[in-house]
Amino acid sequence: MFTLYKILALLLDVAFMVLLVHVIMSWLINFQVLNLRQPLVASIWDGLNRLLEPIYRPIRRMLPNTGALDLAPLVLFLIIIILRDILLPDLMRSMM
Repeated sequence: MFTLYKILALLLDVAFMVLLVHVIMSWLINFQVLNLRQPLVASIWDGLNRLLEPIYRPIRRMLPNTGALDLAPLVLFLIIIILRDILLPDLMRSMM
């Protein structure tokens, strides 16, 4: 059971890091530090968007329209933190 806990914790940590890279990269692209005409940057950005957009879409439908401000990554950060730091350890403690 402990192995399953560690695997779930690792997956949530990886999801957190992927989301963090996506947010930082979006800032760097918007402030024109990164250029999407560079093939490596464009391919990483496209891959991250393909990975995260299906997750963002249902969150965006539930949130109010805030114009250019996208709150979906923030909500996803909160969900991952709650799962990783609160629910998963409590679930592990209840199993023991």
